[in-house]
Amino acid sequence: MLKKNECYEAEFTGYTSEGLGVTRIDGMAVFAPKAIAGEKCLVKILKVTKTVAFGKIEKVLVESPHRVKPSCAYAGLCGGCTFQHMDYEEECSLKAQRVEDALTRIGGLNLGKVDLLAAKTTGDYRNKAQFPVGMCNGKADAGFFRQRSHQVIPIKRCGIQSEDADKIRAATVNWIKTYRVPVYDEVAHSGLIRHIYVRCGFKTGQVLACIVANGDKLPREKELVTMLREAVPNLTTVVLSIHKKKGNAVLGDEFRTLWGPGTIEDELCGLRFQLSPRSFYQVNGDQAERLYDRAIALAELDETKTALDLYCGTGTITLCMAKAAGSVIGVEIIEAAIEDAKKNAERNGIENARFFCADAGEAAKRLAEEGTRPDVIMVDPPRKGVSMDVIEAMVTMSPEKIVYVSCDPATLARDVKLLEERGYKATHAEAVDLFPRCAHVESICLLSKEINN
Repeated sequence: MLKKNECYEAEFTGYTSEGLGVTRIDGMAVFAPKAIAGEKCLVKILKVTKTVAFGKIEKVLVESPHRVKPSCAYAGLCGGCTFQHMDYEEECSLKAQRVEDALTRIGGLNLGKVDLLAAKTTGDYRNKAQFPVGMCNGKADAGFFRQRSHQVIPIKRCGIQSEDADKIRAATVNWIKTYRVPVYDEVAHSGLIRHIYVRCGFKTGQVLACIVANGDKLPREKELVTMLREAVPNLTTVVLSIHKKKGNAVLGDEFRTLWGPGTIEDELCGLRFQLSPRSFYQVNGDQAERLYDRAIALAELDETKTALDLYCGTGTITLCMAKAAGSVIGVEIIEAAIEDAKKNAERNGIENARFFCADAGEAAKRLAEEGTRPDVIMVDPPRKGVSMDVIEAMVTMSPEKIVYVSCDPATLARDVKLLEERGYKATHAEAVDLFPRCAHVESICLLSKEINN
């Protein structure tokens, strides 16, 4: 039986879905961060349960050739990057294996080796930043939460985000200190400034700064705008997000523009999109273009086919499909997103796309009443995957193909298994890395309707 606080020699053989190293000691699975497969380490046991144990590496005895010195000064402190201790080659390998393992173990599939489309760069790629604000050593500051806590770790420069985002953070903190603006205390639910939220249009150069506050207005709003504009000359707009509820949500439900139009624009796949603080938009634009190109290629669209996007958001994938299909339909349950999608279609001069607000079941019924049957359904759901009613709705619409884009291999595998049980055959899967140095990975699975002879 493993003992807490005891050290053991062990060799790591693989990784968990969260990127922890996996080894076995005295027959029990042990998980530890910052491990690399193939390394022999001295592992200190921190926690023992009935089935598994958790530990940390006290010393690397036999080092992997994939181990590198972290390039980030905050590696191991903030809860952001998971793989700063290994080279990008090993990171890509483990992410591809994670998708393959999920499809095999959870989905019961045998699609063979899953290839991963690696990112061209691992730094400065994120077009969205969310900095929690808090008291650090008695002073107001902003950065990221320490892993599995709400302790704010002050950050000066994040290696995976834009330099403009860090400048917005620094200027806002300077404004807070200069005018003694109270920061939010989530325990007491008091104070004012909760988060600093930044969106950047990498293709257009436009920048949106959003201050999230526990109140209806800010003190010295004009001075804030001036300080932000001086820090980032290409700043496009400043928005206040009013968030007076308790909880972990970053943004509130009400917004007020302090300066500028309240939105920015960016380009993706040759199309132009308007972005507000709440718009869904992939954080890695270059890799998102490659992801969408691969998904649309697998759909094999042409001018004779109708495509349906069941989680269309503000219409990014829908409008990209419109360039290849005869007609496209976008469905989203959030009404504000649908209005944005319609405006984005108009902005890009796309006339073969239509959008309506409904859940998947309502969409299936409406399309059936119209006599419309999509040839292809594209889904890109949130991390929790597709609900059973959406599975049934897709099957009822009976498309030739379903292209499933996922940000969680486990829920993808679960849903693909359900679709296979209902007459769809998974024929291809691949991965695309939109989140270098972080644990998440995107994947695409193609399913085709089985023909019964």
